[in-house]
Amino acid sequence: MVNRQVVGAHYGLRDWLVQRVTAVIMLVYAVGIVAFLLLASDAGYAAWQQLFSCTWVKVLTTVTVAALLWHAWVGLRDIWMDYVQPVGLRLTLHVLTILWLVASFIYSIHVVWGA
Repeated sequence: MVNRQVVGAHYGLRDWLVQRVTAVIMLVYAVGIVAFLLLASDAGYAAWQQLFSCTWVKVLTTVTVAALLWHAWVGLRDIWMDYVQPVGLRLTLHVLTILWLVASFIYSIHVVWGA
């Protein structure tokens, strides 16, 4: 029988790797947006609209938002597990965090892909 630690953020390599991979995804996306800003310094609304009308930009934006939210989940979950001792309160915070992150993802889909 395997005993799983229910308190603490010591889940090892998986969480460490998720944090690093999602951070790299967000960094690459941010560098791309900054490059667009620098290369198209006089770009107005029409240029941004044209950029975000490309399917590949929408896909990359959606992947980046998903990475951001997953990154946030790992960090917030670890905070709740390390610093909130009452199990009921910790469970409530986990559920509220998940609801907030899912709602944020749904809203980002609505914004990026349009309705």
